[in-house]
Amino acid sequence: MTELALVLLGCLVVALSIMVGRMRWRYLHAEKRIPDVAVGSTTVFKTLSQTISDGLLAVDHDGYLLAHNHAAQQLLDDCCADLSQRFLGEWIANFNEFSPQTSPERQYGMSLCEGYARLSFTRLMRDDTQTLFLVRPLSTSDEMLGDIERFKRSQYFAQIGTWDWDVGTDTLYWSEAIYGIFGYEQGEVTPSYEFFYSRVHPDDRELVKAGELKSIETGDIHDVEYRILWPDGTVRWIRETGNYVKNGLGEINKMMGVVRDITDEKASTHQLHRLAHHDVLTGLPNRLMLEQHLQLAIERARNDKTRVALIFIDLNHFKAINDNYGHQVGDRVLVTAATRLTEVKRSGDLVARIGGDEFVMVIEGLFSENSLAQQTKEISRSVFNQFSHPLPSIEPELTIHASLGIAIFPEHGSNIDTLLHAADMAMYNAKRRGDDQYSVAQVSHQAHTSPHGDLKQIS
Repeated sequence: MTELALVLLGCLVVALSIMVGRMRWRYLHAEKRIPDVAVGSTTVFKTLSQTISDGLLAVDHDGYLLAHNHAAQQLLDDCCADLSQRFLGEWIANFNEFSPQTSPERQYGMSLCEGYARLSFTRLMRDDTQTLFLVRPLSTSDEMLGDIERFKRSQYFAQIGTWDWDVGTDTLYWSEAIYGIFGYEQGEVTPSYEFFYSRVHPDDRELVKAGELKSIETGDIHDVEYRILWPDGTVRWIRETGNYVKNGLGEINKMMGVVRDITDEKASTHQLHRLAHHDVLTGLPNRLMLEQHLQLAIERARNDKTRVALIFIDLNHFKAINDNYGHQVGDRVLVTAATRLTEVKRSGDLVARIGGDEFVMVIEGLFSENSLAQQTKEISRSVFNQFSHPLPSIEPELTIHASLGIAIFPEHGSNIDTLLHAADMAMYNAKRRGDDQYSVAQVSHQAHTSPHGDLKQIS
């Protein structure tokens, strides 16, 4: 019984010593003000939190926790939902002998959770405001792989790299991942500001410079998207985010941040934009883009005292083509019509498919002093001449026939709605007269047949 009592008494003394030590740490640091995480460092922390599954800590110069992810909370003290303002010395023995800046690259400590033995705390990066630590349960395999290597791999696969630049100098640091983002192997080139600037696309260099100066002058976050050139000439898109860092005298001496490859995101955004504004089958602009273009064309014509022609084009007998030849041939007819209409238009004009077998052309820059009848005749002749050639490799021979309705700004309408309605009505009037006819709208928006409407008689 005496030996057992002594053992129990010894355990009690050890437990009380640990409790007193932790209370002493909290008391010594209780009055210290806990600074907020710098905006730029917060960006880095949030980025890493989304790419790694291990515990991640942001610790200030005094050893207090500024931020942590959920994995760190589960490893350190799963009974406490928020570890902010807790002192790192609660977990790391002898932490008071180091500062976050001078501490060894790796330290060891104990979890406050049941079931965990030892933890490893690996210093990943530091700046003038905080130090980032990676926290993991200690195991032999972890020692062999190395937490630093895991961090580098997470950056590489997420296509995210960290950088810092001594403002006003050529000194630039790149993490390993940035080499790959710029198309190089690590060690293949030596990072410098001059080298970095040479890899920025020439059209975006002033944008990058302006963003850096704005951040330095205003204290705003440096956040810019720009293009870079790979060694093989490939153009890539990256997003660069960072903030300035001040020295002990309050002077800006460094910028730090992250860079991320967003080429795939840009491609997806471009594809979504194209799908929203273009017809899938023919690749032509759709009705939405037509209305946007027509609005701008009307404004330009109003300022320049010129005309805008709006031509509704309806393919005749298209349903019969689908029924007799099949939808595959019908699609070929639509694509061929789109191609031939595109060949008619000038560089500033527009051809759109607005549905089914209906197309629209917008022609700008028609001079008001010229004959309206002559202008509409020339436009219609160009369209019908393009359609007069049979489609290749289709038996029996198949030729595209169409009906055209033409409305002119400002004679037949002063806005999009009146012009579209006038051209639509004119097209139906031409369609009643048979194949390859055109009709011009009246000022009253009631279509009438042009005296030159039958182009079969035009030589």
